[in-house]
Amino acid sequence: MSGATDAAQPPAAPAPSGPGRMLLYGLASLVLGLTQGLSNNLITANLQAAQGHFGATVNEVMWLSAAYTATNVTATLLLYKVRSQFGLRRFAEIGLCLMVVVSFAHFLTSDLHSAVGLRAVAGFAGAPLSTLAFLYMLEHLPVQYKLTVGLSFGLLGSQLAVPLARVISPRLLEIGLWHHLDMVELALSLMALALVYLLPLVSPPRVKAFDRVDAVSLPLLVVGMALITIVLSLGRYYWWTEASWLGLCLAGGVGLLTIFVVIELNRARPVVNLHWLTTYDILIFAGSLIVARFVLAVQTTGTVGFFQTLGLQNDQMTTMFWLTLLATAAGYISVAFVNKPENAPAIHTVAMLMIGLGAWMESHATSLTRPHEVYLSQVLITFGGAIFLPSAMSWSLAHVLRTGPQNLLSYIAVFLASMNIGSLLGSAGLGSLVTVREKFHSNHIVESLNLTDPMVVQRLQQYGASQARVLGDAALRSGEGAVMLGQVATREAYVLAYNDMFRVVAIASVGILFLLFLHVLVARLRANAARNQAQAA
Repeated sequence: MSGATDAAQPPAAPAPSGPGRMLLYGLASLVLGLTQGLSNNLITANLQAAQGHFGATVNEVMWLSAAYTATNVTATLLLYKVRSQFGLRRFAEIGLCLMVVVSFAHFLTSDLHSAVGLRAVAGFAGAPLSTLAFLYMLEHLPVQYKLTVGLSFGLLGSQLAVPLARVISPRLLEIGLWHHLDMVELALSLMALALVYLLPLVSPPRVKAFDRVDAVSLPLLVVGMALITIVLSLGRYYWWTEASWLGLCLAGGVGLLTIFVVIELNRARPVVNLHWLTTYDILIFAGSLIVARFVLAVQTTGTVGFFQTLGLQNDQMTTMFWLTLLATAAGYISVAFVNKPENAPAIHTVAMLMIGLGAWMESHATSLTRPHEVYLSQVLITFGGAIFLPSAMSWSLAHVLRTGPQNLLSYIAVFLASMNIGSLLGSAGLGSLVTVREKFHSNHIVESLNLTDPMVVQRLQQYGASQARVLGDAALRSGEGAVMLGQVATREAYVLAYNDMFRVVAIASVGILFLLFLHVLVARLRANAARNQAQAA
């Protein structure tokens, strides 16, 4: 059925639901989630390969990820309004066709600037996929399972993509270098497009979602969020106080979002219901997501970054990524059957305990630590993160549905913004912490290296002697020994800095637990007060 036909006819009745059809739509949801997740994670997991392919620096290739995230953060909000006004079928077709075109265009790209532009378009084109993954998972599930099993499995595909990208990347790069990563994205996009054509969804009633004020407010939101996203993505690489354009982007983003808020507060039908978003329950939900995503950044920014600093590549960490992949799947599957709003505090408590314990275990690393020594801690952190998100979403969505469907768009906005901003804050904050602590530890290590110390002299001689076969001059060997000693000092400083970061995450997890207990206490006091007031009346 085409978009025009969809517009002319009423929505079709849902097909009879059976186990086979539920499984088929569930697999479609998984493919759509993997397509969305791998689209960005295949790039972020292989930035070193991108440097070699494009002949660029670390800072330059980071624009590939920043461009994708900048457009993806707010595109889902715009596309939700497009879907509401023009139909679900057209929403899916346009998004996936654009995704296929962008994936194919990557094969024709040979310079970094064109690739960055395509990644920005890919971020926009990939925005429908996360929504479609949810809709396909929920389509034929019984009503009693939609907010439990449906939410958990609807998130599964995009979350599995994070470790899966690092599992498959080494072999893909070995077979066909950079463009084999693009081939995976193209193949998944074509599969997703075929599934959308073969497995139709029941289109909800169309409503008028756009008005004239949207022509002003939506660009303000999109550009403002994009500027802030770029700052958070690139700030620690160009460094926050060194590049003046970072300050200009931040000021511009804050200014545009301020104007957006002023406009939205005075609209009868705002894009985002800011009055509702500032209620106690929604602020708690948004804050919990941001903090949770912040501490979960320890997996990519922390553990993976730590081993990359020691010189390890993805192929040397494959077993660790397989374990995190299995732990992710196990977490989402296990929480699906206990994922009820009343169980959320208990699930969150277990999740934070596991994340905190895993981070504390990793805070005792040395330069001799290897991936097999962190298998248990990685499984704990991954499983804890996997059970946290579905329970938070189930509780919050149940609250939204109680307050009325008119707040659903605002809920989607706060959910996506909290997820993305939390991840960006986590990577930026933890990465900056490592940089600052490395400088601190480097100063202390260098100050302790006294040339009158016999052990320091012996180490210099050993490093210099290791170059004897290629350097005949004793002075050059001595200088090379000093350089090698400096490299070792820097490596040890980074190890200490990463240990500090892991301790911060462990302490933050304990702090979140305290806030969780405080929230539960306040909720019970409010419930008791309401009950007493009702009895008195």
